[in-house]
Amino acid sequence: MSFNCDKYQELATFLDEFRTNVTAGKLSAGELRPHLAKLQAFFSQQIVPLVDTNSREQSYKTEISKQLRLLEVDMIFLQGAKQSTTLQARLKTIEERINTLIGYSQAITQPRKSQESK
Repeated sequence: MSFNCDKYQELATFLDEFRTNVTAGKLSAGELRPHLAKLQAFFSQQIVPLVDTNSREQSYKTEISKQLRLLEVDMIFLQGAKQSTTLQARLKTIEERINTLIGYSQAITQPRKSQESK
């Protein structure tokens, strides 16, 4: 699973970079779109083809896929935000979704605690 872990760690790194771009507040929604496209392309080309070694990994991959689709919807809502308060709320939602995605990626790369104690 080492190769798979490397890919998920790389995904977490891309997600962290995307989160930095979102939280810096220097880029508009339109400027963030290429970063999201890069992230989605990496997932579809590098993560989706991986052979899952267990059902836990498959479950996380499914959740990551779902969250990436929701992140795309969040970006659409961000582009439509006109008021500052709405814009900030959308950015906060995107940041939370990215944090969730990073958590899923890290959960795959870290050994499962309950399995170690058995």
